Amino acid sequence: MIRWLKKPDKPDISKYIDCYWFLEKSANAEGTDYPKLNPDPSTHLILAIPTQSFQYKNDKGVSQVVGNHWLHPYSKTYQLDHSKAFACIGIKFHAGAPYSLINLTALQGQASQTLIDKVYGSSGDETIIEDGTHLSSSELIVMARNAPDNCCKMLDTLCVYWFSNAIEDKHSQLTRQILPLLATSTSISDLASGLFCSQRTLERSFLKVTGLTLKQCQSMQRLESILEFLYQRQQSEIDWVDIAYQFGFSDQPHLIRYLKKHMGLTPQDYALQRGFTIDEYGGVE
Repeated sequence: MIRWLKKPDKPDISKYIDCYWFLEKSANAEGTDYPKLNPDPSTHLILAIPTQSFQYKNDKGVSQVVGNHWLHPYSKTYQLDHSKAFACIGIKFHAGAPYSLINLTALQGQASQTLIDKVYGSSGDETIIEDGTHLSSSELIVMARNAPDNCCKMLDTLCVYWFSNAIEDKHSQLTRQILPLLATSTSISDLASGLFCSQRTLERSFLKVTGLTLKQCQSMQRLESILEFLYQRQQSEIDWVDIAYQFGFSDQPHLIRYLKKHMGLTPQDYALQRGFTIDEYGGVE
């Protein structure tokens, strides 16, 4: 398995993009054939060769796409099918960033709420226009495999071209203020007070931009923190009672219900599978 993850260097890009990532698996590579993607408020643009198929399965059904596609925020854990060889590049957007980039996608005019738990594919090896230069996703895959730094520079240039059409409004600006505070604030009313606006204004703007409620996004962020914490520890080091209190749950049963709801796994199940449930797409390295 070849895997890398890199942050954009330019501030005007990192405003919208969390990271670039690359995954490639050969037919006989070690590792699980069915890894999982945990709930995520971010949007990913997946770049791949036009014949590469992808499958996203959760309790709502199965989405199958071929080649380049958009993976929008998802509230339930997806199971992937990596049983065959594949390669893909990912551009991971900050939560709500596509709202400002309406000229970037073919989804213009759709409300953010309608994109939650949606995978949109597009056929063919789309030509990506970068400052007047035509570059296919297949060419980018080769570059990602052989020269990751050059690939990231090309993606930087590509994103600068895209973001020249970005549109900011009061809702996107407020949402950008909210996101870094949401992970540390336990009370949404306190968050509103700190930003000198009403809770209703806060919730309305956030939903409009991200398609998610503040509580949904906060829950996703907490799940990610829990799983990263657990991933770094051996099974013998895991104390579920301590973890429950550390991450703000009233007791261990509350934590059990939370994991079961979002991942379909009990803590004991997760302890056995935790290496397979860390996000493959732009997650823990």
